[in-house]
Amino acid sequence: MDMTDLTIDHFSRVRGLLSRCIDGLTVEQLMKQPDENSNPLGWTGWHLTRTQDHEISGLAGREQAWIENGWHERFGMPADPQNTGTGHSMDEVRAFQSPEASVIIGYYDAVYARTQEFLRTITPEALDRVLNEPQWDPMPTVGVRLVSVMHDNSMHTGEMSYLKGMLERRQWYPA
Repeated sequence: MDMTDLTIDHFSRVRGLLSRCIDGLTVEQLMKQPDENSNPLGWTGWHLTRTQDHEISGLAGREQAWIENGWHERFGMPADPQNTGTGHSMDEVRAFQSPEASVIIGYYDAVYARTQEFLRTITPEALDRVLNEPQWDPMPTVGVRLVSVMHDNSMHTGEMSYLKGMLERRQWYPA
């Protein structure tokens, strides 16, 4: 297995977990916060997809699917390319209005297709390209950014799995 296949496999697993966590849930369930300081499933699915769309589109030098394909409209949100949910306050998280699960999954599918397309063009040399981001020391490479996106997606799919378990009131051991 080469780096491209490995990375594509990772993002396909994110898609599978996202779908298992939210497919079939109502909008009310997607908006439910287990407590006042937890992100709801709908927001978390949107955020991990926005992060991937933002970062991979930036690496690919293309417009985000969020804007280019009008996903912002399906979410009832402005076409702000910088709004990925990173840095949202809890009030901003609570203000998020989740669409149906199929819209979140559809957005991820669109971003995943674009991610696959980009990854199929990457050479090992391209992974070492330094990004012009002087706010970081050392400045990241394309490879480092890909690992960051994969890490972010992994953390949030874990969070979503936990939230789904709480929503379903699952227990580790039967009572």
